[in-house]
Amino acid sequence: MNPDAATIWKAPRWALAVLLALLGMLGPFSIDTYIPAFSGIAQSIGATPVEMQQTLSAYLFGFAFMNLFHGALSDSFGRRPVILAGLAVFTLASLGCALSQTIGQLVAFRALQGLASGAGIVVSRAVIRDMFPPAEAQRVMSQVTIYFGVAPAVAPIIGGFLFVHLGWHSVFWFLVAVGVVLFVFNWRMLPETLHASQRQPFHPAPLMRGYWTLVSDPRFMLLALASGVPFNGMFLYVLSAPEFLGHHLALAPQQFFWFFILTIGGIMLGAWQSGKKAGRVRPKRQIRDGFLIMLITSIVNVVANLMFEAHVSWALWPLAVFAYGWALMVPAVTLLVLDLHPTRRGMASSLQAVIGAVANGVVAGAVAPLVMHSTRAMALTSAAMLAIGIVAWWVMRRRWPEVGGDHAV
Repeated sequence: MNPDAATIWKAPRWALAVLLALLGMLGPFSIDTYIPAFSGIAQSIGATPVEMQQTLSAYLFGFAFMNLFHGALSDSFGRRPVILAGLAVFTLASLGCALSQTIGQLVAFRALQGLASGAGIVVSRAVIRDMFPPAEAQRVMSQVTIYFGVAPAVAPIIGGFLFVHLGWHSVFWFLVAVGVVLFVFNWRMLPETLHASQRQPFHPAPLMRGYWTLVSDPRFMLLALASGVPFNGMFLYVLSAPEFLGHHLALAPQQFFWFFILTIGGIMLGAWQSGKKAGRVRPKRQIRDGFLIMLITSIVNVVANLMFEAHVSWALWPLAVFAYGWALMVPAVTLLVLDLHPTRRGMASSLQAVIGAVANGVVAGAVAPLVMHSTRAMALTSAAMLAIGIVAWWVMRRRWPEVGGDHAV
């Protein structure tokens, strides 16, 4: 924690949480806002569906790749310069997308968007731990998760409205405006939260040693798996939404929003509860409770799908409760990850994000297409992903029982 934290941010805690949550919302906005305009973009620039898919793949690849470095750069040069540079590049990339005339140009600028947009969510985690002791940091992390949960629900609505009334270019002009506003707000409000004594040298050898220190620490890998893989038990259904909602549950496209409202509501409620428990309930107990909720929900979901044909009257509720359990425990796990190596919090945030992104990519590219044909297969696969997280946490608790036992600064 920065010893000068009390003097460099004097505004209310919630104001910093809002500022950091807005940074984290860049990712969902960059993905979800332009999806309603897919068909319009394809017709306008003469792109095939496969080529349009490349605009999403290029973004995700850039996002995952650069996540390796955002945190390490912030450990060396400070949090503020990395965030501001990321916002500047994101704004320019969005401008390039808005002015694109060919699919090649759009793919290139989408890749640049991906390279830049991860700075917000990765570095903001480190900022939180720079500024607050563990219990307080968990409350702020929970507030960020609550605000962050709004983005996936709002972004498609905004994108669809802009596309219908102003055309697909307006979607990216909107992202340009978002980038400009965030840059101005962070330029004026965000302090440098990394204390000078905690900066790390920016040289290849120390960087490689830092990465090796993290990836060779079994505690780090177990905690990253415990938080990242169970998320895919829920994300599997998001990726399979057209098949799951449209085919299996026979919902019309305009009814899909119920799924997202319930799931995002579960995330926001779980994050709110996590913040309420911070400082009053030990992290390891809170994590246990989150896993227990997800486990019971997964068992109910598997049994229900094995016994009955999926129906909208009951099939969505287990996913909302699962999301609640995940959001209840993930702020605590994230803070444990950041505190394993306090001088490398930015790098730890980066690697945690990369592990999550790789897991998401595997599920999106390989797992979801294999199981989305069957609600039974989806329920069993979701439970299997949760099992990986539970085993990781169980091993962690067996070998290092002191981790998560208190809120020591």
